[in-house]
Amino acid sequence: MTLFDMKGKVAVITGSTRGIGLAIAERMAEHGAKVVISSRKADVCEQVAKGINDKYGKGTAVAIAANISSKENLQNLVDESNRAFGRIDVLVCNAASNPYYGPLAGISDDQFRKILDNNIVANNWLISMVVPQMIERKDGSIIIVSSIGGLKGSTILGAYAISKAADMQLARNLACEYGKDNIRVNCIAPGLIKTDFAKALWDNPENLKASTSRSPLLRIGIPDEIAGAAVFLGSKAGDFMTGQTMVIDGGATIS
Repeated sequence: MTLFDMKGKVAVITGSTRGIGLAIAERMAEHGAKVVISSRKADVCEQVAKGINDKYGKGTAVAIAANISSKENLQNLVDESNRAFGRIDVLVCNAASNPYYGPLAGISDDQFRKILDNNIVANNWLISMVVPQMIERKDGSIIIVSSIGGLKGSTILGAYAISKAADMQLARNLACEYGKDNIRVNCIAPGLIKTDFAKALWDNPENLKASTSRSPLLRIGIPDEIAGAAVFLGSKAGDFMTGQTMVIDGGATIS
């Protein structure tokens, strides 16, 4: 067994039908984990799960649709994951919302609430639903996908950045609460990654050039470059890491 072996582990990954979530699910499956594919649309979840099963073996993945804004949907996600695989060892809170770009003075109450509810409150809901079984086993890894936006100010992503900063604090708090039960809680904070979710930030060549020119690597990241950090945190390799935020952004925060 290697430090990154995930055989025998079950990982639930929200927002895992595309982008960073999909990359995490595929890499965890590659390292031996059983994975639960979840997003809002059941047919897309089924398609992704089939692809993973075709590649890594029948029964590697199951599809369970869930809208993170619904507490009932999230409870069903947990219940059905337990029914399918008998346990949840790793939880990756990746799904998020950002319906608004612009200064905070222009955001509507509904938009602000949606960002905070989906990016913070829903994570706490889902973690609270999963953690009792981890406490019982005295083992578990919880990973929240935050953002480099949570580490600096922004004139166009203020509400989103606020929510992602809160995710980092959520991880720190829960790491303190659950450390005694050998449950690790960490964040991954990606920089600019080429996903549909972040398309507004990289689709324009001038915007992309301006962003990447400040990075030592001088390029945008890809989803698979985030997945390795999740495998690390979900496997034995990350056993002594908790309450931390792993920044993966091509070095932009160095400057």
